[in-house]
Amino acid sequence: MSDVAYKRILLKISGEALSGARGNGIDVETIGKICDEIKIIVDMGVEVSIVVGGGNFWRGKYGHQMERTTSDYMGMLATTINGLALQDALEARDIHTRLQTAIEMRQIAEPYIKRKAIKHLERGRVVIFACGTGNPYFSTDTGAALRAAEMDAEVILLAKTIDGVYSADPKIDPNAVKYDEITYLDILNKDLKVMDSTATSLCRDNNIPLIVFGINEPDNIVKIIKGERIGTIVK
Repeated sequence: MSDVAYKRILLKISGEALSGARGNGIDVETIGKICDEIKIIVDMGVEVSIVVGGGNFWRGKYGHQMERTTSDYMGMLATTINGLALQDALEARDIHTRLQTAIEMRQIAEPYIKRKAIKHLERGRVVIFACGTGNPYFSTDTGAALRAAEMDAEVILLAKTIDGVYSADPKIDPNAVKYDEITYLDILNKDLKVMDSTATSLCRDNNIPLIVFGINEPDNIVKIIKGERIGTIVK
């Protein structure tokens, strides 16, 4: 364990990151590469929990003509599909994994129980949290911040399709400036679209550092665990 910068982490993976170049659905090769990195850090002794999004199947904007609660619950079901896919890929790599959902689905996953999740981590199992907080009007980013606080994670690794935090969307604005380090207060004041304001405030209030990095670069997760400066650090 002496060669790792963090002993217990929470990895937040967006649904879009699981779709690879396809842009929607699940790309098996992309999930496999992510799970290969997770296996390396688990073998290094790191305790890993994961919160997964569902944007590769369903986003709130798709349901703009629907009642908000219904649309949000559909998004929670999408995160469960992604959680099952991650669990399957991890177990194919001989990593003991538990999927816990904030909405009970006993036939396919454990209901979320904090003490049980912590016990799984202490026993070297990867724990995947699906369904966000289990409540409409709250994003999976907020779910990640909440679970990180409950699990006493040392850091949140926020895996995105871009390689850090920028002053604007670099896909739209070629003059966007990348930050190597930034504070949560600056993110709120500048209205940077890193996490939603509820998640950002929750991380800030609980002093949980956040590392935003590009999931498409090989070995980024392993490099961060080894202490390399990758992406943007938010404190």
